[in-house]
Amino acid sequence: MRESRILRCTVPVIIFSCIFIVGWFSGVVSGRRAAIQTARESYLEYVADLNAGHSLSVNKLTATLALIDSLYVDEIASDTLVEYLLPLLMEHLDPHSDYIPAEDMQAINEPLEGEFDGIGVVFNMATDTVIVLNVIPSGPSDKAGVRNGDRILRINDSLVAGRNVPQNDIVKQLRGPRGTEVKLSLERQNIDGLVEVSVVRDAIPLKSIEASYMIDGNTGYIHLAQFARTSYAELVKALSSLRKQGMTSLVFDLRGNSGGYLDQAIAIANEFLPKGKLIVYTEDRHGNRVEEYSDGKGGSSDLDIAVLVDEASASSSEILAGALQDNDRGTIVGRRTFGKGLVQQQIPFIDGSALRLTVARYYTPTGRSIQKPYKSGDETSYYEDIINRYITGEFFSADSIHFVDSLRFTTPGGKTVYGGGGIMPDIFVPLDTLDVTPYFIEVSGRNILYRYTIEYADRHRAELDAITSIEDLRDYWNRQTTLLDDFVRYAERNGIKPNRKEIEISRNLMLSHLRAYISRNTRLESNGFSDCLRPFDTTVQKAVEILGGDAKSGT
Repeated sequence: MRESRILRCTVPVIIFSCIFIVGWFSGVVSGRRAAIQTARESYLEYVADLNAGHSLSVNKLTATLALIDSLYVDEIASDTLVEYLLPLLMEHLDPHSDYIPAEDMQAINEPLEGEFDGIGVVFNMATDTVIVLNVIPSGPSDKAGVRNGDRILRINDSLVAGRNVPQNDIVKQLRGPRGTEVKLSLERQNIDGLVEVSVVRDAIPLKSIEASYMIDGNTGYIHLAQFARTSYAELVKALSSLRKQGMTSLVFDLRGNSGGYLDQAIAIANEFLPKGKLIVYTEDRHGNRVEEYSDGKGGSSDLDIAVLVDEASASSSEILAGALQDNDRGTIVGRRTFGKGLVQQQIPFIDGSALRLTVARYYTPTGRSIQKPYKSGDETSYYEDIINRYITGEFFSADSIHFVDSLRFTTPGGKTVYGGGGIMPDIFVPLDTLDVTPYFIEVSGRNILYRYTIEYADRHRAELDAITSIEDLRDYWNRQTTLLDDFVRYAERNGIKPNRKEIEISRNLMLSHLRAYISRNTRLESNGFSDCLRPFDTTVQKAVEILGGDAKSGT
């Protein structure tokens, strides 16, 4: 199909070339003379390049667009054709080269820039109602009097409750230029009637560190969700805070982190490495090589570290993990990473759109290519690789992963590592699915488990608001001994009959999820969420064990 489109673009060049050459020699109606002259100039430029033996790709495309613009029977905007052509061109390159239309640029760049303009709440729409899970402290909504647990029924007099309004549309209504006002009509527990508030939008920070707390007396935990503009600064602040709490070793979680800014990955690697260590190098098609070395100014080169990775850790995550692994710094724990080792350069256009064009490849300090194999133009197979890993058993057994011997490398400390795509961890931890039963799948898939946690948070709002530390949270859950039984009764009232055998198998899994989602409604937000999942997270447990900490500490 695409080949035929290309043919339809190239054949008219020849046909139209003949048309305007004949017209040129025989004399055309004067009203079309200027248009034909424009097309003729593009054609003559094309012929000149042909005679000179130059590459014709760009000139051929330019000439075709000029011919359509000048001679095509119907009026058509050339910009429309360009918007159609550019994505097709990118599809025939590697899987990461891309064309970004102007209207998509903000949504793509915003998560990496460190802030956006909005009202400062975290919300969910599990019951077709906008439920405020958390109000950002000292943010616009906090100052206006919005509280955790409030239901937003109207936004600027527009009813949004019970209307199946898409979540993205809610986001668009709540966000807007800083300094502008948005009116909210809130339903609040134990308050008759609606609570009306006006919120003045302001800059809202976007955090790339989702969780940072102490697992035990010596072991800190940090989960970095992406490499944004502020990631390194956030990390330094988090490390300083954990150091003050007694941290001597760190579990650094990069699972699910698909990458972001390269300079942030380099700065973070530098934080953990002594002076003079190669962090990463890039190489373009001409063999030009750019190397990045540690400068010895990082403050955490003494810290014992275990880095967690999985199949969703990509790009900058792989650069960081590879830099530490190849320099024999810390231990990489988890499953093989995604395998994105292509460098994109963003090239802006004056209309606000941009090309993200692959210009080089990343290599780890030992010379390993991070990039997994790909076939130009076959993006589907490239991304289905993760599914194939699952099918072939790679998620469950390291023995199912086979490396080419020619891609074997050795670190300065004598450790064997392999190239060919992704970073293979030092310690493999299989995906744990033993606790997953049909009962758990049913209550999760039907959203019953999550709806229960929202209702629980409403019933216990005062108790949850009183929780201010991880220790408070752990103590709270140690005292709640009937949570699972209460949930099973709730699920039965909502149509899911209890299966005692399956419930017992999934007991720990369900308890961890119930506690985690409820804890997200406390002031601890993601810290509470993460700490509730941690005792049943086999990868975190393995990392803590390697570092010599207490994997069973807490709930």
